[in-house]
Amino acid sequence: MHRAARVSDSMRALAERRLRQRGWRTMIVPYAGYGAPGWARVICRVLLRPDDPRPPKPRTRRRKVRGWRSFTSIPAQGVPVTIVAGERRVEALTDRGGFVDLRVEAELTPGWDQVLLESEGTAAVSAPIRVVDPDVRFGIVSDVDDTVMVTALPRPLLAAWNTFVLDEHARASVPGMAVLYERLATGHPGAPVFYLSTGAWNVAPTLSRFLSRHLFPAGPLLLTDWGPTTDSWFRSGREHKRDTLRRLTTEFPSIRWLLIGDDGQHDEQLYAEFAAEFGDHVAAVAIRRLSPTQSLLARGLPAPHGAPHARDLTWLSAPDGAGLSTLLREAGLLPD
Repeated sequence: MHRAARVSDSMRALAERRLRQRGWRTMIVPYAGYGAPGWARVICRVLLRPDDPRPPKPRTRRRKVRGWRSFTSIPAQGVPVTIVAGERRVEALTDRGGFVDLRVEAELTPGWDQVLLESEGTAAVSAPIRVVDPDVRFGIVSDVDDTVMVTALPRPLLAAWNTFVLDEHARASVPGMAVLYERLATGHPGAPVFYLSTGAWNVAPTLSRFLSRHLFPAGPLLLTDWGPTTDSWFRSGREHKRDTLRRLTTEFPSIRWLLIGDDGQHDEQLYAEFAAEFGDHVAAVAIRRLSPTQSLLARGLPAPHGAPHARDLTWLSAPDGAGLSTLLREAGLLPD
C-alpha cells in the first residue's frame, strides 16, 4: 500500500478510536443507486457523528450551509452493513473510506425503488434505486461543474472558495440547463439521468439538494472519494470518468447515451475518446461552451472550441441550455 494511504489510514483509525471513546456513534449516509430488474448497485457510507441527546431547535430562517462542513466527517471502517433488497438480505463491510459499493441480485420495480440499509447501533435508512426498464434505449450522462452548476473549476483558489466557503444556496445554475434536462426526460420516458463528476462523495448531499432546488431531473450521482489510494497520492478524476462510462456501457448494453459536458475541463477529450471506442453506445455529445471569461476562470486559458471526434458522431456545442435545446431538436434527439 502507498505510504500516503498508510498515513491516511493511521490518522483515520486514531481519530475514529478517540471519537468513539467520546461517545460518537455511527450513522449511515445513503446515496442514490441504480440497477435493472434482477440487480441493483447499492452505495452508502458509514460515518461517525456526536451523540447529542438534545432535540433540534426550531429554525425561523434558512440555515447557511458552508461547504467545508461536508469534509469534517470521519468514516468508519470495517462496519457491518445489511442490505435488504426485495426478498434478499446481503451482508457487507465498509471499506477504508467507510463506503459500501456493492452489486446486489434483487428483483426491483422499474422506476424509483428503494433498499433498506441496517447496521447495529444506528438507525436503518432507505436508499433510493433508479431501476432502468430493459426496454429503455436512451440515457443521459451529465457532468456537474460548469455544466449544470456554475463552479469555475479547477483554478485552486476559486475551487476552494466555491467548495468550502460559499453557502450552498448561493450556488447558481447554468442558464437553461434544468429546462433542457426536464424536456429530455419528458421526451424520452424512462430515460435514466446520471450525474458524473470528479467531486468527492462528501458533497453528494449538497449536490442532491442543489439539483432538486433547481428542478433538475432526479438521478444517481456518480462521484469519487478524494485522497490517497492504495497505489498513488491522489485519485485520478479523469480515470474515474472513463471507468464509470465503460461500466455503464457494460451494465446497460442496449442504451445509447447523450453525453453532456463543458469545454472548461476535459469533457471534450474524454467524450471523444469514449465515442471512438464505444461509438455504438453514444447517441450524441452536447458541450456547453464557456465564455472567454468563464473559460479563463475555469482553466486560465481561452477554451478551444471543438474537439477531434468520430466523423459520424453528432457533436453539438452552445453556450447555454437554450442553445443546446435548439441543436438537439434539430438533430432529432429532443422531441417537440
